[in-house]
Amino acid sequence: MSTHTLSVLVENKPGVLARVAALFSRRGFNIESLAVGPTERPELSRITILVSVEEQPLEQVTKQLNKLINVLKIVELEDSEAVLRELLLVKVRTDDTTRRAVLETVELFKAKVVDVAPDVLTIEVTGPPPKLDAMITMLEPFGIRELVQSGMVAMGRGNRSITQTAALRAVERSA
Repeated sequence: MSTHTLSVLVENKPGVLARVAALFSRRGFNIESLAVGPTERPELSRITILVSVEEQPLEQVTKQLNKLINVLKIVELEDSEAVLRELLLVKVRTDDTTRRAVLETVELFKAKVVDVAPDVLTIEVTGPPPKLDAMITMLEPFGIRELVQSGMVAMGRGNRSITQTAALRAVERSA
């Protein structure tokens, strides 16, 4: 199986995310990452889905997604043609002897400290999954107290925009 990144532009209406996720669930596919939020147009939302599946079943799911009334456009993003980012927040144990080393790691990864306590630093880092994995590996020896990672967000490189043509489709549907 291979991992695929789908960018799905949908109408920003209640229940749309549930219908999209249910379509994958009915097929028995595990969604590895799911992120959704509004776009530059308030009537549209973008759902970024990472799913591990073979090509043929993915094509079937994509065709079924296109049949959903609130789905406007689906694009599979290749890693080389997209900007892929996740957000990681991690609480790391620190004391007087380890704080400097943790801060050096934060600098190395161009991360930032977002909360400081006497025995814990909370660190924020964004980037592609390999960067986040490397950051976690470097921080593990200090003691990770808590960790939360967002879903993947992705956008195609260059000047093409999937929202421009899809926004026109949404306007035509509502007219």
